[in-house]
Amino acid sequence: MQAKQKIAVVEDDYAIASMYDFKLRYHGYEVNTAPDGEQGLSLAKTFNPDLILLDIMMPIMDGAEMLEKLRQTDWGAKIRVIILTNLSKDEAPHGLRFLNVDRYIVKAHHTPAQVVDIVKEVLGMPKTA
Repeated sequence: MQAKQKIAVVEDDYAIASMYDFKLRYHGYEVNTAPDGEQGLSLAKTFNPDLILLDIMMPIMDGAEMLEKLRQTDWGAKIRVIILTNLSKDEAPHGLRFLNVDRYIVKAHHTPAQVVDIVKEVLGMPKTA
């Protein structure tokens, strides 16, 4: 039996994090959550997810800073990342485009079911070098 793919949800809104946790578990993924970028970075190191759903606007350490720190590590350089935020691409920190993001999703424009479909699609694609 193949091991479940692991997804980390790094999101400061508890209701949103819980909803994605529930939806992703329902679809067979192993899920772990963190409420800010600092805990998200620690979670990524210990949980070793296949993919991270990452909010940008969070307390303590925002998603852009977490992603930058993640990409500077050997263990975090290749983890798939989907930005899941309510900031438009124009409002997002400029540096995100250089940090190997698989998708950029505006929460208000996608249902949870659509997000799960995007997760399945991204995890089904081969990793880029």
